[in-house]
Amino acid sequence: MANSLLDYQAPEHLLQGQCILITGAANGLGYALSMEAARLGATVILLDREMRRLESVYDEIEAKGYPQPAIYPLDLEGATHKDYDDLAQNIKKELGTLNALVHCAVAITPPRPLENYAADDWYKMIQTNLNGPFMLTQACLPLLKASGNARIIFSTDEKTRAYWGAFGVAKAGIEGLTKILAHEAAPAHPNDPATLTVNAIDPGPMRTRSRALVYPGESRNELPATESRTPPYLYLLGPEGLKQNGQIIRFTAED
Repeated sequence: MANSLLDYQAPEHLLQGQCILITGAANGLGYALSMEAARLGATVILLDREMRRLESVYDEIEAKGYPQPAIYPLDLEGATHKDYDDLAQNIKKELGTLNALVHCAVAITPPRPLENYAADDWYKMIQTNLNGPFMLTQACLPLLKASGNARIIFSTDEKTRAYWGAFGVAKAGIEGLTKILAHEAAPAHPNDPATLTVNAIDPGPMRTRSRALVYPGESRNELPATESRTPPYLYLLGPEGLKQNGQIIRFTAED
């Protein structure tokens, strides 16, 4: 299934009328997905800590004539429960609904042994890559459930091996969170229609700033562009996404 999703061709207006919150929307995969979702008719809530870059993405979407997006600057590293609750309340007040939440924001540090891992770096990795996504998801769940046709998509990375430290731990936690939340969201009876699905995608290596940080000697041109990794996300955001729940979908650079 995974490889075929990379070839998925989203039909025009696939996301017409949908309200989708995308984190990490200023750069990389989050930016690429935000542009595609807007092109397909979604009202995209652009969330990132880089306000100037968010404004640039906003202007780009507007210039193309796509539905007017919304901007919400937020740093996941320092955000509190109240910040996330305020975000959910603002979405309800200004937009009235939320159909999907896609987690693309990421923080990463170069690999190192655990015995040399600074406590501050550990906190930052766990806060941005695990605690933040959990708190944001928790705050948005009432809105998502109320839509009656919702998706949550986490972005993960298979890094549970030596030297990946808190980043690997956080991504393992994200996959556990995906499974648990998917089970909780599943219909009480197998024949009942799904109203909320929860899945995770490991897009594999991509041409991103975070990748360049940890692999500075790597040839960027040999890596897939972020745009090539958006089709699986679009598939899950569309009607077929209601048939998938609790899936961890993985890709490699060779896919």
